[in-house]
Parts: sequence; C-alpha cells; structure tokens
Amino acid sequence: MERFALVVDLGGTKIAAARVDSDGNMTHQRIAPTPRGGGKAVVTALIDLLQQIPAQDICAIGVDVPGCAYADGSVWAPNLPGWKRMALGAMLHEHFKLPVMVESDRNAFVTGETWKGSARGCRDVIFLAVGTGIGAGIISGGHLIRGSKELSGCLGWMATESKFLLRYKEVGCLESHLAGIGIAAKASRVLKTATTTSELIQLARQGNPTAKKLIEQAGEYLGLALANMVSILNPEMIVIGGGVAAAGNLLLSPAKRTMRQWAQPLASKQVRIVRSRLGERAALLGMAKMAFDNIS
Repeated sequence: MERFALVVDLGGTKIAAARVDSDGNMTHQRIAPTPRGGGKAVVTALIDLLQQIPAQDICAIGVDVPGCAYADGSVWAPNLPGWKRMALGAMLHEHFKLPVMVESDRNAFVTGETWKGSARGCRDVIFLAVGTGIGAGIISGGHLIRGSKELSGCLGWMATESKFLLRYKEVGCLESHLAGIGIAAKASRVLKTATTTSELIQLARQGNPTAKKLIEQAGEYLGLALANMVSILNPEMIVIGGGVAAAGNLLLSPAKRTMRQWAQPLASKQVRIVRSRLGERAALLGMAKMAFDNIS
C-alpha cells in the first residue's frame, strides 16, 4: 500500500500544505494566509488547511516552521506573535492521531533539495534562503547540523562588517544588508522613493545603473557569507533560494566573484553555487522526507 504524508510549510504570511507520497509526488496543494494575530489561531488555520486534503492512507504529518523546532515538537517562532513555546506537535497529534514531525524551515529546505532537488545525492550541502530573512540549512557528512540549541544556520547574524550598528541587535548584520527588507530600505533611501526589492530587481533588469549597483552591493555581502561557509564547512554545493535570489546573475555573479576572492582557495574551486530548482516546494518535500524517516 502506498504511503502518504500531509505536509505544511508555515510562514509568517502564508501557510502552504500538500499531500506527498514516498516517491516525492505532490498533490492537493493548498494555500491560506497566516493569521496576523498569531497564537493558537495559526494552529487552527493550519488544521483547517490540512482537513481540506484527502486523509486516506496518510501515515504521518510534517510541518516546517520559521524558527526553532525542539525535540518535543514545541516551536519558537519570533515572527509569529505568541509562539515563544507553542506546543504545535502535541496539538496536531491530539487532533489527527498521527505521528507528527516538526522542523525548522531551513532544515526542511536543505532536506528537500538533497532528496529531489539541485543537491540530490550530495552529502555536504548548504541551502541558503535569502528572502524576508536569512537562514541556512546545513548537511555535513549526510547529517543535519543542528547546534546545541537548534540554532545552527542563523546566518542572518553573520558579521560581515567591522563596525557594529544598533540595527544589528534586532536582525543581525548580514540580514540587515542582504535580506529583502534591508535591500528595499537602502533602495528607498538611495532612489528617494519607496521601492520594494522586486521593483529594484525589475529596474536593474531594465538597465537602471543605480539599481544594478545596489543589487551588486547586496551580492558582495552574499559573497562574504558564501566565503565564510565554504571555508568553514567545505560543502560540495550551496543552493540559494528565497525571493531575493530571483535577481539571478545580477546578484549571483558578484557573489561568486567575492566568494572566490575571500574563501579558502581549494574549497572555493570545488564548490558549486546554484539556484534552487524546487523553489517553495523544497520545504514541503523536505518535510515529507523527514516525516517518512521519522516513522520508518
């Protein structure tokens, strides 16, 4: 009998859910907004979304979250109000009476990419999400790197400047310069008009020299982050995803150039830097893989 998992990618603004079989085939995808008030309303919305998907032959549930997931299934998610220690796993198990796997989104992304994406077959790989925030899922020697408190991969806090600014206390140094919000804030100051990151990318593609320069500067920050990861972890591949990665080579070309300049020479020559082929599906597929592994 074929096995299926119900999987959820829980974000700060939307919840995506799907049904996935053990071969990675995905069906019945559903999307709903994340309740702004946070708290248990988010859990209720998540349950409502899962109930729209056929439950026949479901053997497990997997949910990734934008924060830290602990061994007991509880979650700390700073962008969700009231989620300092939300007992998500226990609540879902109580409702569905199925095994529940709760993971951080960065770990789900890197697992999905190594299962069905750009890094299939790799045992040393990093998934770097560059979007509203910045995080990295890390697999080394075939194993997820979690850290002592599930905080490994919080790459937004990487120091890429020598002078400490007050805003780094809130979001971290790298995130303030490279994440979508940081890029948009700088673009708005320089262009003297409110500008989103997607609008900046569009301007750059149209040949606007100021927009191209701003994205190039963001790419240089990305390159410093890549150089540090390459030198420390010596990965086979780094997969880059998230909304900011939509800038493509406008961002990645200066990033690769900067990485090669700063990173350990041998490690920088052998690493492959690629964009995600799975996009947002990577997290859902990653959660399916982990949910299946959790019950095998």
